[in-house]
Amino acid sequence: NHYKRVLTNTMDDIEIEKSNMLMIGPTGSGKTYIVKTIAKLLNVPLAITDATTLTEAGYIGDDVESILSKLLAVAGNDVEKAEKGIVFIDEIDKIAKKKETHSRDVSGEAVQQGLLKILEGSDVEVPVGSTSKNAMTPTTIMNTRNILFICGGAFPDLEEIITNRLTKMSSIGFGAELRDTYEKDPQILSKVTNEDLRTFGMIPEFLGRLPVVYTLQALDKDMYIKILKEPKNAILKQYKKLLALDEVDLQFDDSAYEEIANLAMDRNTGARALRSIIEEFMLDIMYQIPRDDSIGRVIITGDYIRGKGSPIIKLRGTDD
Repeated sequence: NHYKRVLTNTMDDIEIEKSNMLMIGPTGSGKTYIVKTIAKLLNVPLAITDATTLTEAGYIGDDVESILSKLLAVAGNDVEKAEKGIVFIDEIDKIAKKKETHSRDVSGEAVQQGLLKILEGSDVEVPVGSTSKNAMTPTTIMNTRNILFICGGAFPDLEEIITNRLTKMSSIGFGAELRDTYEKDPQILSKVTNEDLRTFGMIPEFLGRLPVVYTLQALDKDMYIKILKEPKNAILKQYKKLLALDEVDLQFDDSAYEEIANLAMDRNTGARALRSIIEEFMLDIMYQIPRDDSIGRVIITGDYIRGKGSPIIKLRGTDD
């Protein structure tokens, strides 16, 4: 819809305001992957930055204009192309207002204030070829009106804030039972309101420039297995292709998929855990198997993933 708006606003006098997005979900729930997929489908430049590096202008750290410098660099310094790009600011929850601070909050509320101008849409002086302004750095003007800003964060403790609000709204006498229900609700984040986000530490003006709020759940076992099996570029498919170059058929039985998913859930770092888990048990296979020309098929089992025994090896020319 954002890019429909960009196109429509060049055709008539009726302006459609852009809808920047706030994505809330635990680490590894797929926020970055979703944004990368959107940018790839739309074929627009994408800059990804971390809110924890941002500080108020004049202090050590990156100021907010550095975000646009990164987008401009990704667009090959083509301003027109960059002005239709996407910016993803990760860990946005880390710039929440600091509670009970007696010093200037240069990396919290001040950064939220600094982002207001570029989120809304304005002309911004941006350094070219650098993320910081100085007398030696050339600058250009970028208009952020058609740049889509997506902010993402895990927002720890937000579930507790939502639960407290919902419990207070309940009838007297049922608070304990309702709290227990809310605490067990896997979709509690979907009940978030701007009031909850303000309690967390996000300022109203900042939230007003992120009108679309999208929540993601932590991945469950079935989701992990789908990630292993279904994407065109799934990591297991990559390993299958690599061994196919040596004419070796790599297979995974159902117990292997389940055990990989179990390990990923134990690590609690989301989908990014899958690659490290798989690389750990594939290291020896990728080194040893191509050296033996007699091997035609390798079957990975759950026992092998658990460290019990070896993969099943089938020699060339033998029956299945």
